[in-house]
Amino acid sequence: MKLTALVAACIIQYASAHYFFDKLIVDGVESQSYQYVRENTRELKYNPTKWKNTRDDMTPDMEDFRCNKGAFQSASKTSTAEVKAGAKLGMKLAVGATFQHPGPAIVYMSKAPSSASTYEGDGDWFKVFEEGICNQSGDMGKDAWCSWDKNKIEFTVPAGTPDGEYLVRSEHIGVHGAHDGQAEFYYSCAQIKVTGGTGTALPTDTIKFPGGYKKDDPSFNYSIYSGYKPYTMPGPAVWGGSSTGTSGGSSSSDNSSSTSGAEVPSSEDSNYVRGRRAFRESIRKE
Repeated sequence: MKLTALVAACIIQYASAHYFFDKLIVDGVESQSYQYVRENTRELKYNPTKWKNTRDDMTPDMEDFRCNKGAFQSASKTSTAEVKAGAKLGMKLAVGATFQHPGPAIVYMSKAPSSASTYEGDGDWFKVFEEGICNQSGDMGKDAWCSWDKNKIEFTVPAGTPDGEYLVRSEHIGVHGAHDGQAEFYYSCAQIKVTGGTGTALPTDTIKFPGGYKKDDPSFNYSIYSGYKPYTMPGPAVWGGSSTGTSGGSSSSDNSSSTSGAEVPSSEDSNYVRGRRAFRESIRKE
C-alpha cells in the first residue's frame, strides 16, 4: 500500500492520540510490559471504549469494561506485585505514548475475595486518585488538563488500605468528543498485593463496573469547545484511607486555578480530517 505524505502524517497523529497501559511502577521501579498489568485482546490494543461509534463491539455497559476486552483471559499469567500501603504507584502508557486527548485521569481499586489473578472485578471499586482541570486559563483541548502530555498516572496506595490482593484500574477519559456523546475510555488493570496497611475497613462510597457509568452522565456529555467550565468527575469521592471506611475529600471538578476554548476541527476544510478520511480510504483498498 502506497501512502501519501498527508496520509502518513495522519497515521502518526492518529496513533499518538490513542494509547493503552502496559506497565506498573512501584516506588519508581518500572515493571516489564504486562508483567503486572492484564493484557487485553482487542484487535488494536489502543482502541478506546465508547457508547457511540464503537470499536471492537465494546461499550461501557459490558462486563469487560472492568479491565478491558478479554483482559481476564490473561489474569492467570499476570504476576501480582507486592506493595506496601502508602507506596507510590504508577501506570505507564505503552510504546512511548503520552496523553494526547483532553480529559481526566482516575484510579480505582477493588479488593479480591482471594487472589487477584482469579478475580474478575465484579465487586465494589473505590477511588484512590483523580485529576481533572489544572489550568482554567489554558487550552481546554490540551494543557488545561492535568494529565495532558504525561505518559503515566501516578498515585499513592492509601496507608489505611487493608492488607490483601487488589485490582488497580487506571483510566483516562478523552472528552474531545463528549459533546457528541463520544467520550473515549482508555483503561487497564494491574494486580497487586497490599501489605502493612493500618486499616481494617474498606470505604463504603464505591462504584461497580459495568453500571457505575451512564451514557447520559454529565461527565460524558461535556464540551471543551466553549471555554472553561467546571468538569464533574464520575464515580465516588476519592478515599484517603480512613480507618472508618469513609471517603476523604470530594469528587471535585478542578485540581487548580477566562480560557480559550478548544478549536473544533472543521468537518470539511481541516487537513487533519482530510488526512484521516484518506487514511480510512487507503485501509479499505488495502
